[in-house]
Amino acid sequence: MDFSSDIAFTPTIKAIQTAKGSRQSYARMEQSGSWETRITSDLKAFIEAQTSIFMATTNAQGQPYIQHRGGPEGFLHVLDEETIGFADFAGNRQFITMGNLQENPHSHLFLMDYQHRQRIKIWGEAVVIEDDPELLTKLMPINYKARPEQVILFKVKAWDANCPQHIPQRFEAKDVQRILAERDQRIEALEDEVKRLQKLLKDA
Repeated sequence: MDFSSDIAFTPTIKAIQTAKGSRQSYARMEQSGSWETRITSDLKAFIEAQTSIFMATTNAQGQPYIQHRGGPEGFLHVLDEETIGFADFAGNRQFITMGNLQENPHSHLFLMDYQHRQRIKIWGEAVVIEDDPELLTKLMPINYKARPEQVILFKVKAWDANCPQHIPQRFEAKDVQRILAERDQRIEALEDEVKRLQKLLKDA
């Protein structure tokens, strides 16, 4: 019987799991339904909240490559229950990801939420779309200062959520600035209240 997690758990990997003592627990996971193969509403919300992701590809010789992709919240779009799309911005023009996908469509997305210490791994296949200006406009973030060159569509085959172990907790700069601004406003209000009470005592 085939399981969705077989996309990652090859016979070699399953043999290692057996030798290391983890195969039994993963076998139970497989029997209970294995990994999700469709984008759920929770995953959609997680994907579209990301501002920074990593995309892995390999060329025809199996040489791996990982490239960072980033943008404002919402730059990743869930187009349907199996498709993620985003505008691919102009960069250093090495075109390694683009070339790898022409040779080998298999790809992987690694999404990390540092604030909530959660990571999502997504296996699938990706394709570069160069001749669809309407789709490119649809996926381009509004008022974002970047030059879009093409669209990347990612078809989800399976995904898994990892535990938070060893993920350092970090916060977006805009969130820290908001919290500090709220703190400063509270301090200012308290200082004004102290001054008011001091004046009342002085005048009493």
